Amino acid sequence: MKDIQRYASVWLKLTINSFSAGLSSRLSATLFLLGKVLRFLFFAIFLIVLLTQTKSIEHYTLNQARFFFLTFNLIDTTAQLFFREVYRFRHMVVTGDFDLVLTKPMNPLFRALAGGADPLDLVMLIPYVAALFYVARLIGPVTFVNVLYYLILLINAFLIATSFHILVLAIAIVTTEIDHAIMIYRDITNMARVPVDIYREPIRSIITFVIPIGVMMTFPAKAFLGLLSPLILVISIGIGYVFFALCLRIWRFALTQYSSASS
Repeated sequence: MKDIQRYASVWLKLTINSFSAGLSSRLSATLFLLGKVLRFLFFAIFLIVLLTQTKSIEHYTLNQARFFFLTFNLIDTTAQLFFREVYRFRHMVVTGDFDLVLTKPMNPLFRALAGGADPLDLVMLIPYVAALFYVARLIGPVTFVNVLYYLILLINAFLIATSFHILVLAIAIVTTEIDHAIMIYRDITNMARVPVDIYREPIRSIITFVIPIGVMMTFPAKAFLGLLSPLILVISIGIGYVFFALCLRIWRFALTQYSSASS
């Protein structure tokens, strides 16, 4: 419990510093936020126009497709909110600042992964959550069990997102390259802005179970709509746990390959 309180206190201080730095330039923050809003609106408009012409995607209605899209944005933005430090990790490695992290009485993964939240992502979460509740009401009544499954799979999705970011950090240690790795991750996750059901086999199975983007982004919304069985729920949680354990093992291996910037 003391360790949890200590790490929570450190994270809060790092987040306050990150918020101060992120909001120091109002123009840059405004433009960055505007870009996020426009990207969201353009794809939302595209989705509405597409469904207006076709009436459905696979077998999902417009409101259901909206719910998938908003769930994707909720998970993606939450991960960016907590793990924005990953985008700055390469600089820490090539300048030798990571050497100092390794000498401190703190888990280096915590510092590299959660070194400060992004205030702009926190701002974006507010309309996403509001829109999610609104669209959920348009879909119609859902059971308590479906809502519970949805929340459980959201937690599982965050675990998988954490795993992907740990994997990116490990790649950065071994290769000192992170920009391309994080962009590949974002491109792959963007495939799940719509239900992965639209893809043909074997792509559908690959991005669902091998690279568990479908489990992370699509399964929570399917559970909310009552389209996921308890067995699939258990399998999804198992996939999330195994993927997290695998990425954690890769991270530990990467640490053994780390060469100090001063060596």
